[in-house]
Amino acid sequence: MRAEPPTVLLTGASSGIGAATAAHLASHGFRVFGTSRRPPADAAPFTWLEMDVRDESSVAAAVARVLEAAGRLDALVCNAGMGIFGSVEEVSPSRAREQFETNVFGTLHPVRAVLPAMRARGAGRIVLVGSLAARAPIPFQGHYSASKAAVAALAWALRVETEPYGVWVSLVEPGDIRTGFNDATDWGGAAPSVYGERPQRCEEVIRQSLLDAPGPELVARAVHRALTARRPRLRYAVGPSSWLVPFVRRLMPDAVGLRLLRRHFKV
Repeated sequence: MRAEPPTVLLTGASSGIGAATAAHLASHGFRVFGTSRRPPADAAPFTWLEMDVRDESSVAAAVARVLEAAGRLDALVCNAGMGIFGSVEEVSPSRAREQFETNVFGTLHPVRAVLPAMRARGAGRIVLVGSLAARAPIPFQGHYSASKAAVAALAWALRVETEPYGVWVSLVEPGDIRTGFNDATDWGGAAPSVYGERPQRCEEVIRQSLLDAPGPELVARAVHRALTARRPRLRYAVGPSSWLVPFVRRLMPDAVGLRLLRRHFKV
């Protein structure tokens, strides 16, 4: 009897890293259910489900549809996210809340929705897409960096909590990746900053770095490894800075790390 293909639910599947990951997993035999608030613009190799990751009832309804259609859920990939730019002082509380509602609670809601079925089966994989910005927070993107640091903390805690039930949790940490995420980032408009030209210089460095970065297929392959490894690692760092950032944070004094950040971002 032919084994059923593994079923994966992937949030933020309509573009960027999510779209590349959905295509990669589908080409490697996964049955992919991809979610987003709006359907993909082009034909996609997955079953699309409408989901707003910030809305717990929307998430629960989508997970129920997957379980009804497939009978089980083998894996969850939490990829949906957004970014905002601006100083910690000048970003409004409402924008900061939106950042955390999407990146943190938009991860927490799907995880909570899938865990009961995975624990009952005694098997499952969960991959959270974080960022190397969690380890080396980006100036004038402090809220984004903080949200990804929260995702990293959730991954660590979940790994310990769920491993005895056969549910393996991994964190994929991309560095600079060239996707439409750059254009979709809320850069905060053209209002002058109390920090002078420093935010503008930092923004120019970030935009140029993303243009020069590798494509999202690199992240898709890391997600695939996390889903298929016999004993997946907790962390998969991906991208041009995947060795440098962990090295600096682990072995260099904080003063050195801060100096490198200032120099790199021209602030």
